[in-house]
Amino acid sequence: MGRREGSVREALSVPVIVAAHPEHMLRSGEDRLAARRALTGLRARLLTRYVLLLGLTLLTSIMIVQQVLLTRVDVRIDERLIHEVQEVQAIAAMTDPATGEPYGLHVRRMFHDFLPTDPPEPAETDLTFVDGEPHMREVGDPKVAPPFEFADAVTLAFGTVDDRVRGAITTATGTYEYIAAPIDGGGDHQGVYAVALSRAAELDEVSRAVAAASGVALIALLVGSVLAWRLATRVVRPVAAVTDTARTISETDLSQRIPVHGDDEIARLAATFNGVLDRLESAFVAQRAFLDDAGHELRTPITIVTGQLELLEDDPSRRQEALALVMDELDRMTRIVNDLLLLAKAQRADFLRLDTVDVAALTDEVVAKVSALGDRRWEREVVGCGVIVGDRQRLTEALMQLADNAVKHTRPGAGVAIGSSVTSGTARFWVRDEGAGIPLAEQERIFERFSRGSDGRRGEGSGLGLAIVRAIVEAHHGSVSVLSTPGEGATFTVTVPVDQPVVEAP
Repeated sequence: MGRREGSVREALSVPVIVAAHPEHMLRSGEDRLAARRALTGLRARLLTRYVLLLGLTLLTSIMIVQQVLLTRVDVRIDERLIHEVQEVQAIAAMTDPATGEPYGLHVRRMFHDFLPTDPPEPAETDLTFVDGEPHMREVGDPKVAPPFEFADAVTLAFGTVDDRVRGAITTATGTYEYIAAPIDGGGDHQGVYAVALSRAAELDEVSRAVAAASGVALIALLVGSVLAWRLATRVVRPVAAVTDTARTISETDLSQRIPVHGDDEIARLAATFNGVLDRLESAFVAQRAFLDDAGHELRTPITIVTGQLELLEDDPSRRQEALALVMDELDRMTRIVNDLLLLAKAQRADFLRLDTVDVAALTDEVVAKVSALGDRRWEREVVGCGVIVGDRQRLTEALMQLADNAVKHTRPGAGVAIGSSVTSGTARFWVRDEGAGIPLAEQERIFERFSRGSDGRRGEGSGLGLAIVRAIVEAHHGSVSVLSTPGEGATFTVTVPVDQPVVEAP
């Protein structure tokens, strides 16, 4: 029974382990992914390349320093050996005050008198030979370098030289650089003076210098790595900000921007990305405005058309009236859609086709066309003289919209004047009517989409005419304004620059 209960408990514990295992695997996978990103990310790559470059530079510098020190060791050994031989040869040529003869005539005495007075350096050994046999030996500091010993090979090589010999020899105690020179003053005995320097002792100084340089290089590498990590972090931080900002962007929220600091490449990247977001936000705002406006304005005519079609009767006369009403509403919907499409295109770079436009010819062309808009007393006022840069068709469309607006808000036979002028780098076009005027509180609002005046003419037009005028004028980097007093008419004025400014690509 006990064994059965234990089996049951073991069986019940298995699902718990199985259920916990996928979560553990998920966390482990996320940890491995984070570790992989840390090792292969931009910051890690920058740090790795910087450390490799710095390490290679330091290693090359140490190798160059080592080679320079080795070269200087060779030069210093040569100079010391030659100096010692020249000094002994100079002594051999000197006159002995006791005998009045050169010291070289008595090499044994010279070696005994002068060798102890000039002790060798720590890594140096002085050897003397008389008649081919070892004579005296002076050693430096055995703690610094082992002394050069007399040996049969040494005696054979040095004891009988008849000219200066320079070379290197390896013995049981190490490698030595040497120089041997005969001391022949014309006496009965032939002397040889030799100097040997332990190369290992000289190389120890080079090794210590290279070790010190390597320690300094290692410290420099560590400090440089820390600085490189901080620099890489500063470089990657704006890129990470771009990534984080991009992740927070959605179709409904394009307000996030990246902080821009300085004027370097990263700052320009952030500014460029912010510019892209600005254009995207403008495009989405225009899209939402188009959908909202279209839904708002098209709902009424669609409802009317649907209602008329549902109530369509068999009576031919009633059917004809219903079809006429449906066609009128469809025409109005078509005009609304075309106007909305025009406003949407106003945000595009190819909205205008710029060319030179003669102000006087444009004014006369508009005056000739407006007479077909309605029975009004059309007048041409002052006409400006000059040439501007602009889109002639778009400017004509804007002025025709203003003229059509004047017709809608005036009675038949009322006066409507059109004029233009060119002064101080700007061109002005205006349309003046004798209508009811516009209250001051409405003069800014009438340029908004689907905005209409309060004079009761709600059913005329789509409410997009003045919005189209403003879109065309602002595309020309200009402005449109209205000056009106209720009961005394209104004057709409379009102001555009003579030459269009150059817009640099982001």
